[in-house]
Amino acid sequence: MPDHIGWRLWQASRAWQAEFAAAMRVAGHGWFTEARAALLGHIPRVGTRQSTLIDRSAISKQAVQQLLDGLETEGVLERLPDPKDGRSKLVRYTHKGLDALRDGDRIKLQIEQDYIARLGQQRFAALMDALRALDARQAGAIDREAGV
Repeated sequence: MPDHIGWRLWQASRAWQAEFAAAMRVAGHGWFTEARAALLGHIPRVGTRQSTLIDRSAISKQAVQQLLDGLETEGVLERLPDPKDGRSKLVRYTHKGLDALRDGDRIKLQIEQDYIARLGQQRFAALMDALRALDARQAGAIDREAGV
């Protein structure tokens, strides 16, 4: 297999996700898995409609439902009727979920500090700049394709 940027980005992303999930479990969030993290990443701290979450997550409605069921059982999220639309549900974090987000923020900074120690401040800053540039270019391309 050729050594290419996509492969390297994917490997780095998978390593980061695994390290983050393991640290979250060590921090006392035994319910935390990479699959659940993928869904939680689409839920703003103020919450969102379940239908919006299904659209954002790009996974099936059934899979979102199962993940939400588990997170609700664990006490991380709650689903409430949407006062603006009785057919819709709002998904929001409980106190336990917000505590996990705060721990997640702390762990992300710890992982970043480890990366800085491994790469050095200059190389880490260059990596962040390069990733931002790639992301900005991709976002612009998606906007152009959508006619925005």
